[in-house]
Amino acid sequence: MKVAFTKMNGLGNDVMIVPWPSGRAPPAPDVVRLWGDRRRGVGFDQLLLIDAERAEGGDARYRIFNADGGEVEQCGNGVRCLARYLAPRLGKELRLVGPAGTTAARVESPERVSVDLGVPDFRPAALPFTAAKEEDRYRLDVAGRVIELGAVSMGNPHAVIAVDDVTTAPVDVVGPALQRHASFPRSVNVGFMEIVDPRHIRLRVFERGVGETLACGTGAAAAVAVGRRWGRLAADVAVELPGGTLEVNWPGPGAPLWQTGPTAAVYEGYIEL
Repeated sequence: MKVAFTKMNGLGNDVMIVPWPSGRAPPAPDVVRLWGDRRRGVGFDQLLLIDAERAEGGDARYRIFNADGGEVEQCGNGVRCLARYLAPRLGKELRLVGPAGTTAARVESPERVSVDLGVPDFRPAALPFTAAKEEDRYRLDVAGRVIELGAVSMGNPHAVIAVDDVTTAPVDVVGPALQRHASFPRSVNVGFMEIVDPRHIRLRVFERGVGETLACGTGAAAAVAVGRRWGRLAADVAVELPGGTLEVNWPGPGAPLWQTGPTAAVYEGYIEL
Protein backbone atom coordinates (compact mmCIF):
# COMPACT_ATOMS: atom_id res chain seq x y z
CA MET A 1 0.00 0.00 0.00
CA LYS A 2 1.31 3.44 -0.92
CA VAL A 3 0.49 6.64 0.94
CA ALA A 4 1.13 10.22 -0.08
CA PHE A 5 3.41 12.50 1.92
CA THR A 6 4.51 16.12 1.81
CA LYS A 7 7.96 17.31 2.85
CA MET A 8 7.95 20.76 4.48
CA ASN A 9 10.13 22.84 6.75
CA GLY A 10 9.98 25.77 9.12
CA LEU A 11 13.34 27.58 9.07
CA GLY A 12 15.07 24.34 8.09
CA ASN A 13 13.41 22.26 10.82
CA ASP A 14 12.10 19.71 8.33
CA VAL A 15 9.03 17.52 8.69
CA MET A 16 7.29 14.77 6.74
CA ILE A 17 3.49 15.09 6.82
CA VAL A 18 1.43 11.96 6.11
CA PRO A 19 -2.38 11.65 6.03
CA TRP A 20 -2.50 8.31 7.86
CA PRO A 21 -4.97 5.57 6.83
CA SER A 22 -7.90 5.38 9.25
CA GLY A 23 -7.67 2.49 11.72
CA ARG A 24 -4.09 1.56 10.83
CA ALA A 25 -1.49 1.33 13.61
CA PRO A 26 1.26 3.97 13.46
CA PRO A 27 4.59 2.98 11.89
CA ALA A 28 6.96 1.05 14.15
CA PRO A 29 10.01 2.93 15.48
CA ASP A 30 12.38 1.17 13.05
CA VAL A 31 10.17 2.25 10.14
CA VAL A 32 10.16 5.86 11.37
CA ARG A 33 13.95 5.74 11.67
CA LEU A 34 14.23 4.43 8.10
CA TRP A 35 11.96 7.13 6.70
CA GLY A 36 13.90 9.74 8.68
CA ASP A 37 17.28 8.57 7.39
CA ARG A 38 18.68 11.27 5.10
CA ARG A 39 20.54 8.75 2.93
CA ARG A 40 18.13 5.80 2.79
CA GLY A 41 14.74 7.44 3.34
CA VAL A 42 12.96 10.77 3.04
CA GLY A 43 14.95 12.47 5.80
CA PHE A 44 13.38 14.67 8.48
CA ASP A 45 13.60 15.93 12.04
CA GLN A 46 9.95 15.05 12.77
CA LEU A 47 7.18 12.94 11.24
CA LEU A 48 3.61 14.23 11.59
CA LEU A 49 0.74 11.81 11.03
CA ILE A 50 -2.70 13.27 10.40
CA ASP A 51 -5.02 10.84 12.18
CA ALA A 52 -8.29 12.27 10.98
CA GLU A 53 -9.38 15.54 9.45
CA ARG A 54 -12.39 17.14 11.16
CA ALA A 55 -11.35 15.55 14.46
CA GLU A 56 -13.58 15.89 17.49
CA GLY A 57 -12.75 19.15 19.26
CA GLY A 58 -10.80 20.55 16.31
CA ASP A 59 -10.19 20.58 12.58
CA ALA A 60 -7.63 17.76 12.51
CA ARG A 61 -5.85 15.38 14.89
CA TYR A 62 -2.12 14.69 14.64
CA ARG A 63 0.71 12.65 16.19
CA ILE A 64 4.43 13.48 16.16
CA PHE A 65 7.47 11.20 15.97
CA ASN A 66 11.11 12.24 16.16
CA ALA A 67 13.68 10.91 13.71
CA ASP A 68 14.81 8.34 16.31
CA GLY A 69 11.34 6.73 16.18
CA GLY A 70 10.09 8.01 19.54
CA GLU A 71 6.66 9.63 19.82
CA VAL A 72 6.70 13.15 21.30
CA GLU A 73 4.18 15.68 22.51
CA GLN A 74 4.67 18.85 20.47
CA CYS A 75 6.65 20.49 17.65
CA GLY A 76 6.13 24.20 17.07
CA ASN A 77 7.56 24.36 13.56
CA GLY A 78 5.84 21.09 12.66
CA VAL A 79 2.43 22.40 13.72
CA ARG A 80 2.98 25.60 11.74
CA CYS A 81 3.79 23.47 8.67
CA LEU A 82 0.73 21.31 9.33
CA ALA A 83 -1.48 24.40 9.50
CA ARG A 84 -0.22 25.60 6.13
CA TYR A 85 -0.71 22.11 4.66
CA LEU A 86 -4.33 21.95 5.84
CA ALA A 87 -5.35 25.57 5.21
CA PRO A 88 -6.37 25.17 1.52
CA ARG A 89 -8.95 22.55 2.55
CA LEU A 90 -9.92 23.54 6.08
CA GLY A 91 -9.41 27.32 6.20
CA LYS A 92 -6.85 29.75 7.54
CA GLU A 93 -8.04 29.65 11.17
CA LEU A 94 -7.49 26.14 12.55
CA ARG A 95 -7.69 24.14 15.75
CA LEU A 96 -5.27 21.20 15.65
CA VAL A 97 -5.61 18.42 18.22
CA GLY A 98 -2.34 16.78 19.28
CA PRO A 99 -0.76 14.92 22.19
CA ALA A 100 -0.16 18.16 24.12
CA GLY A 101 -3.74 19.40 23.62
CA THR A 102 -5.41 21.68 21.08
CA THR A 103 -3.29 24.23 19.22
CA ALA A 104 -4.90 27.26 17.58
CA ALA A 105 -3.23 28.24 14.30
CA ARG A 106 -3.58 31.18 11.94
CA VAL A 107 -2.25 31.12 8.36
CA GLU A 108 -1.77 34.67 7.06
CA SER A 109 0.61 33.63 4.26
CA PRO A 110 3.38 31.04 3.77
CA GLU A 111 5.72 33.60 5.36
CA ARG A 112 3.49 34.21 8.38
CA VAL A 113 1.97 31.21 10.13
CA SER A 114 1.17 31.71 13.82
CA VAL A 115 0.42 29.11 16.49
CA ASP A 116 -0.74 29.33 20.08
CA LEU A 117 1.62 27.04 22.00
CA GLY A 118 -0.32 27.38 25.23
CA VAL A 119 0.62 28.64 28.68
CA PRO A 120 4.22 27.82 29.69
CA ASP A 121 4.22 25.42 32.64
CA PHE A 122 7.12 25.82 35.06
CA ARG A 123 6.06 23.08 37.49
CA PRO A 124 8.83 20.43 37.63
CA ALA A 125 6.27 17.61 37.42
CA ALA A 126 5.04 18.96 34.08
CA LEU A 127 8.32 18.18 32.29
CA PRO A 128 8.96 15.85 34.26
CA PHE A 129 11.95 17.15 36.25
CA THR A 130 12.95 15.76 39.65
CA ALA A 131 13.59 19.11 41.38
CA ALA A 132 12.16 19.21 44.89
CA LYS A 133 10.29 22.47 44.25
CA GLU A 134 9.66 25.04 41.52
CA GLU A 135 12.44 27.59 41.15
CA ASP A 136 13.38 30.30 38.65
CA ARG A 137 16.82 28.70 38.27
CA TYR A 138 18.31 25.30 39.02
CA ARG A 139 21.93 24.14 39.32
CA LEU A 140 22.97 20.68 38.13
CA ASP A 141 26.28 18.85 37.74
CA VAL A 142 26.49 18.08 34.03
CA ALA A 143 29.49 16.76 32.06
CA GLY A 144 31.94 17.73 34.80
CA ARG A 145 30.66 21.26 35.29
CA VAL A 146 27.89 23.03 37.24
CA ILE A 147 25.18 24.28 34.90
CA GLU A 148 22.56 26.88 35.81
CA LEU A 149 19.32 26.49 33.89
CA GLY A 150 15.63 27.26 33.68
CA ALA A 151 13.10 24.49 33.10
CA VAL A 152 9.68 24.71 31.45
CA SER A 153 7.16 22.57 29.64
CA MET A 154 5.75 23.83 26.34
CA GLY A 155 3.79 20.61 26.01
CA ASN A 156 7.23 18.99 25.83
CA PRO A 157 10.18 19.37 28.24
CA HIS A 158 12.81 22.09 27.90
CA ALA A 159 15.92 23.18 29.78
CA VAL A 160 17.29 26.64 28.91
CA ILE A 161 20.86 27.74 29.60
CA ALA A 162 22.05 31.35 29.26
CA VAL A 163 25.41 31.72 27.45
CA ASP A 164 27.60 34.69 26.55
CA ASP A 165 28.15 33.58 22.95
CA VAL A 166 25.89 31.01 21.33
CA THR A 167 28.45 30.26 18.60
CA THR A 168 30.90 28.82 21.15
CA ALA A 169 28.34 27.22 23.48
CA PRO A 170 29.09 23.56 24.38
CA VAL A 171 25.96 22.33 22.59
CA ASP A 172 27.34 18.94 21.54
CA VAL A 173 28.72 18.19 25.02
CA VAL A 174 26.20 19.61 27.49
CA GLY A 175 23.17 18.91 25.28
CA PRO A 176 23.40 15.11 25.20
CA ALA A 177 24.75 14.93 28.77
CA LEU A 178 21.76 16.86 30.11
CA GLN A 179 19.38 14.69 28.08
CA ARG A 180 20.79 11.62 29.84
CA HIS A 181 20.74 13.27 33.28
CA ALA A 182 18.72 11.44 35.93
CA SER A 183 16.91 14.68 36.77
CA PHE A 184 15.03 14.43 33.46
CA PRO A 185 13.57 10.89 33.43
CA ARG A 186 11.96 11.37 29.99
CA SER A 187 14.93 13.31 28.62
CA VAL A 188 14.73 17.00 27.68
CA ASN A 189 15.26 19.47 24.85
CA VAL A 190 18.21 21.74 25.66
CA GLY A 191 18.37 25.38 24.55
CA PHE A 192 21.45 27.61 24.66
CA MET A 193 20.33 31.26 24.76
CA GLU A 194 22.41 34.39 24.14
CA ILE A 195 20.47 37.52 25.13
CA VAL A 196 21.38 40.33 22.72
CA ASP A 197 18.84 42.77 24.19
CA PRO A 198 15.36 42.44 25.77
CA ARG A 199 13.74 42.01 22.34
CA HIS A 200 16.35 39.85 20.62
CA ILE A 201 17.98 36.54 21.50
CA ARG A 202 20.16 34.06 19.64
CA LEU A 203 19.41 30.40 20.25
CA ARG A 204 20.70 26.92 19.50
CA VAL A 205 18.70 23.84 20.49
CA PHE A 206 19.81 20.24 21.00
CA GLU A 207 16.53 18.38 20.50
CA ARG A 208 15.51 15.19 22.21
CA GLY A 209 15.66 12.28 19.77
CA VAL A 210 17.13 14.39 16.95
CA GLY A 211 20.25 16.31 17.99
CA GLU A 212 20.93 19.93 17.11
CA THR A 213 18.46 21.31 14.57
CA LEU A 214 18.38 24.45 12.45
CA ALA A 215 15.31 25.63 14.36
CA CYS A 216 13.08 24.45 17.20
CA GLY A 217 9.73 26.17 17.64
CA THR A 218 8.97 24.99 21.15
CA GLY A 219 12.63 25.63 22.03
CA ALA A 220 12.24 29.26 20.96
CA ALA A 221 9.06 29.49 23.03
CA ALA A 222 10.77 27.95 26.06
CA ALA A 223 13.73 30.33 25.83
CA VAL A 224 11.46 33.39 25.79
CA ALA A 225 9.35 32.03 28.65
CA VAL A 226 12.44 31.39 30.80
CA GLY A 227 14.01 34.73 29.84
CA ARG A 228 10.78 36.51 30.79
CA ARG A 229 10.66 34.64 34.11
CA TRP A 230 14.22 35.80 34.78
CA GLY A 231 13.14 39.40 34.10
CA ARG A 232 15.51 39.78 31.15
CA LEU A 233 13.17 39.78 28.13
CA ALA A 234 10.26 41.85 26.82
CA ALA A 235 6.87 40.46 25.79
CA ASP A 236 7.78 40.47 22.08
CA VAL A 237 11.07 38.82 21.17
CA ALA A 238 12.83 37.99 17.91
CA VAL A 239 14.45 34.57 18.31
CA GLU A 240 17.38 34.17 15.93
CA LEU A 241 18.09 30.49 15.18
CA PRO A 242 20.61 28.95 12.76
CA GLY A 243 17.79 28.51 10.21
CA GLY A 244 16.22 31.96 10.58
CA THR A 245 14.12 34.06 12.94
CA LEU A 246 10.87 33.35 14.79
CA GLU A 247 8.68 35.98 16.43
CA VAL A 248 7.51 35.07 19.94
CA ASN A 249 4.92 36.92 22.01
CA TRP A 250 4.26 36.08 25.65
CA PRO A 251 2.56 38.71 27.86
CA GLY A 252 3.40 36.79 31.02
CA PRO A 253 2.14 34.26 33.61
CA GLY A 254 -1.22 32.71 32.83
CA ALA A 255 -1.26 33.97 29.23
CA PRO A 256 -0.83 31.81 26.12
CA LEU A 257 2.38 32.11 24.12
CA TRP A 258 2.12 32.80 20.38
CA GLN A 259 4.79 32.14 17.81
CA THR A 260 5.01 33.34 14.20
CA GLY A 261 7.33 32.35 11.38
CA PRO A 262 7.62 31.14 7.79
CA THR A 263 6.93 27.71 6.33
CA ALA A 264 8.01 26.12 3.05
CA ALA A 265 6.66 23.20 1.04
CA VAL A 266 9.58 21.27 -0.45
CA TYR A 267 8.13 18.34 -2.43
CA GLU A 268 5.44 15.65 -2.48
CA GLY A 269 5.78 11.92 -2.98
CA TYR A 270 4.56 8.43 -2.09
CA ILE A 271 5.96 5.87 0.30
CA GLU A 272 5.27 2.15 0.60
CA LEU A 273 3.78 0.91 3.87
